Amino acid sequence: MYKRCPKCLLSAKVPGADLASDGTCRPCREFHTGRLEEQEAYRGKCEEDLEHALATCSGRGEYDCLVSFSGGKDSVFLLHKLVKEYGLKVLAYTSNFDIPQRTWKNIRQTTRLLDVDHIVYTPPQEFYRRFIRHLLLNQDARGAVHTVCYFWLDLREGDLLRLAVEKEIPLVLSGYSPGQPDPKRMLYEMSQERICEEDWTPHDMFTDGIFRESERHRFWNPKRYPCGTQFPRFLAPFHAWPYDQSEVMRRVVELGLVPNRIHANPMLSNFSLNWLLMYSDLRNLGYNPYLPEFAQLIREGKASLAKWRAMEALVNFMIRKRIFMGRHVNKALKWLDLSLDDLSFSKPIPKSVAPERQPPEPLSFPPIPTYEKITDIEFLV
Repeated sequence: MYKRCPKCLLSAKVPGADLASDGTCRPCREFHTGRLEEQEAYRGKCEEDLEHALATCSGRGEYDCLVSFSGGKDSVFLLHKLVKEYGLKVLAYTSNFDIPQRTWKNIRQTTRLLDVDHIVYTPPQEFYRRFIRHLLLNQDARGAVHTVCYFWLDLREGDLLRLAVEKEIPLVLSGYSPGQPDPKRMLYEMSQERICEEDWTPHDMFTDGIFRESERHRFWNPKRYPCGTQFPRFLAPFHAWPYDQSEVMRRVVELGLVPNRIHANPMLSNFSLNWLLMYSDLRNLGYNPYLPEFAQLIREGKASLAKWRAMEALVNFMIRKRIFMGRHVNKALKWLDLSLDDLSFSKPIPKSVAPERQPPEPLSFPPIPTYEKITDIEFLV
């Protein structure tokens, strides 16, 4: 009996995999030429919109666009394209939490070569420790990566939106590649409703005492801004441009933006705490949480099956044995004051992932986080 799809590596344990007698998964069986043509037509429309947005944002203010710059291969290549191919005045933004030294080399090398303005925001580590620990102790059945990372994204993307509003930047651009993030969150563009109308504040975590009232400003809430405030668009260009993962990895090395292919590897350039999240999901879900994303790229011809078969095996081995890069599992557990037994599901999958609407709050200007130029960085794990 097959344990994974031979065409895309999707595990039989992934919900909806439904492996057939020949081992092929349901997504592969349902993926046909017609669907590929539909996706390409959709991508083409997104590309047309993106080209217009990039052409019309230029010269409207101090910066044409704000880029979420994590230092991974995609954000590195995105920054390069915007600066060198489109000639835009770009402000790069990095949230300095748990970034590996390898990834900081990417960040410094890229910003130096491209000569872009770069803001680094260092959030309070105690605040992050508090909510990450709480979320790991209260995971829903989608696993640790989903439970923690999507909460984390709300904070980072909220910071980006606040900065864009403050500096009157019309576009916020992210290096999300096809398969990222959860489609319920966004594909090519974050909805204007989510940006302009929805309060992202996790009110239940304030009620439960996880957060203090003084920390409400850390969460995006457009209702705090006065009527008539111009909010930016939030786009993911790699959902519009043709995308090939191997080509992006090759190009960032070739262009000298990152030192070598190891620095371009998405598994090895991610934040250190991610190894603990992957460990928890391997243990509880039975598969690597990034497997569905990479399986989709393989299915669509945007990533190499042979490469990811070998990479997944290596990464999962390091995680399970907690050796080499997997040693970060133990370091993160110590930092969070958790044990392996604490890593379990405690909540079902929510019936709706949409945030609950809250009554409007009195309008007031939210405090802007303190930003800083790159200095010596202290690494968390």
